[in-house]
Amino acid sequence: SDLQKQEERGELLQPLIFVLLVLCSVLLYFKVSLMDPGFVKPEEELKEGEDKGQGVVMPQIPGDIKLRRCGYCLVKQPMRAKHCQLCQHCVRRYDHHCPWLENCVGERNHPLFIVYLSMQLVVLLWGGRVAWSGLYFEQSREWLQHNIFLLVSFLLILIFTIVVLLLLASHLYLISCNTTTWEFMSHHRISYLRHSELENPFDQGIILNLWRFFC
Repeated sequence: SDLQKQEERGELLQPLIFVLLVLCSVLLYFKVSLMDPGFVKPEEELKEGEDKGQGVVMPQIPGDIKLRRCGYCLVKQPMRAKHCQLCQHCVRRYDHHCPWLENCVGERNHPLFIVYLSMQLVVLLWGGRVAWSGLYFEQSREWLQHNIFLLVSFLLILIFTIVVLLLLASHLYLISCNTTTWEFMSHHRISYLRHSELENPFDQGIILNLWRFFC
């Protein structure tokens, strides 16, 4: 049959890989949006974890800065945590609340969020290439009527590709500096950054920052 001949020529391999990438992207979306981003639990449940590594990761933080208690959920906030009004929880290493995911991006799901963005970018670039390859330009009304859907699809893919690319690039830059979107945007309002002698007391060099984040 024609399907068997296409399979023998390897013509079905690329569409199959594309479908698998889209499926992985959808699964990653649900995984990141449904998982715990690093909600701060009551301090008695986490006292041991709090004492573990604070001094190692943040040696440059002034000693007179105390961990404060959240005025909303009444837990003692670890360093770099922030209360999210939409999630109604304090989130460890809070980055931002993503409206597309309807979830916060924090300590636990931030690496997977980067993987999700990367997967989305690959799918969009591939889809854009396919849409572009189907376009042949003619200056006629009939051409526009027959190709309007493909043209609009390509333009939408192009817009989303630019957005995802900029978002991924900005996150990778912040990760390489070991800072978060919240810390970058609100540096002047965060006590442990405002009173620090260094502009970014968490920065340990690009390689170590990336290693700690992803590994």
